[in-house]
Amino acid sequence: MKKIILLSFMFTILLSCSKDDKLAEPVDEVKLNNKVNNFVWKAMNSWYNWQEDVPNLADSKDDNINDYYTFLNSYNTPNSLFESLKHADDDFSWFIEDYVAQQQQFQGTSKTFGFRPSLVRVGTTDYVVIFVQHVSKGSPADLAGFKRGDIINAINGTVMTVSNYETVLDGYYQETSEFSFTEKDGKTLKEKKTITQAVVSDNPVHLTKIFDNINGKKVGYLLYNGFRSSYNDELNAAFGELKSAGIQELVLDLRINGGGSVQTSAYLASMIHAEAGTDKFAELKFNDKHPQQDSPYYFGNTLNVYGTDGKKTSEETINRLSGINKLYVLASGSTASASEMIINGLRPFIDVKIIGTKTVGKNEGSITLYDSPTTDYTFHDGKGVNTSHKMAMQPIVFQIYNKLGQNDYGDGFEPNILIEEWKHWDNILPFGDENEIVLKTALDDIRGVSSKSTYEVKSFEHIDISVSTNKFEQEMYIDSHYFNK
Repeated sequence: MKKIILLSFMFTILLSCSKDDKLAEPVDEVKLNNKVNNFVWKAMNSWYNWQEDVPNLADSKDDNINDYYTFLNSYNTPNSLFESLKHADDDFSWFIEDYVAQQQQFQGTSKTFGFRPSLVRVGTTDYVVIFVQHVSKGSPADLAGFKRGDIINAINGTVMTVSNYETVLDGYYQETSEFSFTEKDGKTLKEKKTITQAVVSDNPVHLTKIFDNINGKKVGYLLYNGFRSSYNDELNAAFGELKSAGIQELVLDLRINGGGSVQTSAYLASMIHAEAGTDKFAELKFNDKHPQQDSPYYFGNTLNVYGTDGKKTSEETINRLSGINKLYVLASGSTASASEMIINGLRPFIDVKIIGTKTVGKNEGSITLYDSPTTDYTFHDGKGVNTSHKMAMQPIVFQIYNKLGQNDYGDGFEPNILIEEWKHWDNILPFGDENEIVLKTALDDIRGVSSKSTYEVKSFEHIDISVSTNKFEQEMYIDSHYFNK
C-alpha cells in the first residue's frame, strides 16, 4: 500500500514537472530577413509627416518583436515596405537605391540626353509630336544642335500617335536613340539625329537678360531652372549683373523649375527684396516627434557657397535688389515646391504676379534619411552608419509656411494672367526673346497694355505625361546642414 502511494506521489510530481517544463519552453524567435527593412520602418516612424495617420507606423507596432519582424519579413524589399507606409495623400516621397547618385542629381549632375520634351496632340488627328521645351548647355542634345522649339514626331523610326506615344517614349530613356525632326506642320521630315546619353552638370542659372526700355523702365529677366545649392554663387552673380544694371522690374522665369534646396530659396528671396531686411521669409514645421526642428528661414545678407559634394567652401555677400515692388513669375504645371515657396514667402511683402498656367501645389518638403540610427537617420557619415549598402529614403517630413502662417496652396497657385505655352507648340521662340509668348505677356503688362498674340491658336490637346529622368523633379528639401545650425 505504501509503495502504491509513493508511486502515485512520484507520478504526480513527474506530471507536474512535465507541465511546468512545457509552459517554460521558449517561443521560437522570428529572425529578421533584411535589416534594411528595420531601418525603413524606424526612420519613417520617427520623421514621416503623416506618421500618426498611418496605422502600420504606430509607435506600438514594434512592441512585440516577433510580430514586428513578421511584419517586416512580409515585404521582400525595403522599397516595397517603404511604399506600403506612404500616406494616401503623399505623391512626393520616394525610395533611394543609391544616395551617392541621388546627391549628384540634387546638384544637377545626371546621365541624360539633356533636353526637356513636351507633348501635344496635333489638332483632331491621331498624331502626337514633341516640342523641345528646353536644352541643357553642353549636353548631348545641345552638341547635336537641338534647339528650343524643335518639333519631333518620331523616336527610333516610329511615328508617335495617341495610341502608341507612351511606348515610343521609352526611347527617351534608352542609352542611344534617334529623333526625327519635322517642319512646323509636324509631318514633313527635316532630318534625323542620333544622340547618346552622357553625364551632364546642368547650371540652373540658364539666362540673365536686361531689357533697357520697356515703357521707359529697365527690366531684368532671369531663367532659373532649379534651386541647386552648388550654384548659389552663380545665382548671386546673376543678381550682381541685374543690380549693376539698375533694373526697376524683375521677371523670374520658373516655368521648368520644380524646386530644390529650401536654403537656396531663402537666398533668392533675399536677392529679390532688400527692403525685407532680416525679416522672416518662411517657417518649417515637423511632426510632433521633432518640434525642436521647427525653424524659421530669414531674409539675409550673406549666403553659403557649396561644392558639388555638398560641403561648404565659402561665404558671399548677397547682391540684393532695391525698389522691386512687384515680382513677375512665369509659371507652369512644372513650377513646384521651392519655386512656390518663393511666391508664398514674398507675397506678404510685395505683389507677386503669376503669368502662365497653374503651379503644382507642393507646400511640403523632405530630408534624406540614411541607415544611421545613432544620428536619428539624418547623416550618412560618421559613427553608427551602416556601410553595407547605399539605400536611403526621401520622405516628406515638414510643411512650410510664410510670415503670415499661410500654407494654402496645396492645389497650386492660379495665374493672374493665363497663357498656355503649349498651344503655340509650332511657334516656340527662344527663352529671353521679347516676343516669346509668356515673356511677352509679362513685358506687355509692364507696358500697361493687354498682351494679345497675333499668332493664330488652333485646336490642340496638351498631353500631360511625366518624362523626367529625375524623381525629385518637383522636390523641396533640406540637407544635413539644417541640423548643424
